[in-house]
Amino acid sequence: MKEQINLGKWTEEGLGLLLKEASGISGPGNRIAFLSGHFLKTMYKESTLIGAANNPEIFVINLEAVDCFTFLDYIEAMRVSDSFAGFRENLRKVRYQAGRIAYENRNHFFTDWLEFNSDRVEDVTEKISYGNSQKVVKRLNRTDDGTYFLPGIPVIEREFAYIHSDALDDDVFDNLSTGDYVGMYSKTEGLDVSHAGIIIREHDRFKLRHASSLQKHRRVMDADLRKYLRAKPGIVVLRPK
Repeated sequence: MKEQINLGKWTEEGLGLLLKEASGISGPGNRIAFLSGHFLKTMYKESTLIGAANNPEIFVINLEAVDCFTFLDYIEAMRVSDSFAGFRENLRKVRYQAGRIAYENRNHFFTDWLEFNSDRVEDVTEKISYGNSQKVVKRLNRTDDGTYFLPGIPVIEREFAYIHSDALDDDVFDNLSTGDYVGMYSKTEGLDVSHAGIIIREHDRFKLRHASSLQKHRRVMDADLRKYLRAKPGIVVLRPK
């Protein structure tokens, strides 16, 4: 298995100590908050994973720079690990279907986690919305003109629920939990979400901890969730088990 590892500011020993400390924190949400907090200000960078339809997949660990999806990959793998070796193994299982490293097995869409990591996360979108969520069927990976967002990946017809922004009232917010993974629903044909992050709840204040691609940020940061969602079509919420 070819791999490329860049731990950024960490060493294997230092990361192992962090994971050992995190493993003693009760509750998946608290553990996620603790771990993700150590990645605040980490640089944003897209396309850090290596592999494509015509290029062999390489197993990448890059903690120096992340995008919104690899950030979640790393944190989810870390929250179920207590050593660096465990993290590397769990990352393989989180990122790839059945843990088999190949481009076509990589989780390319947010809702892929529901299909291939159902032992780790559950979809709570409908549960927390008091019946105000909406179901949608999308043909993921197919654009409006019939081409593919990701060549070499088949089109997947998938039904999933999202909460429209108009239904994001105080009751819905009250049902959000620290550590929830949230995807910003996309109206674009062929996509499920346009961005993803982590919910951090501090009493009645809510933050979105995410790897921001905006030029003025370009880092992992906390944003006010209510303000952030004002311009978004809706959300999909996955909860770690």
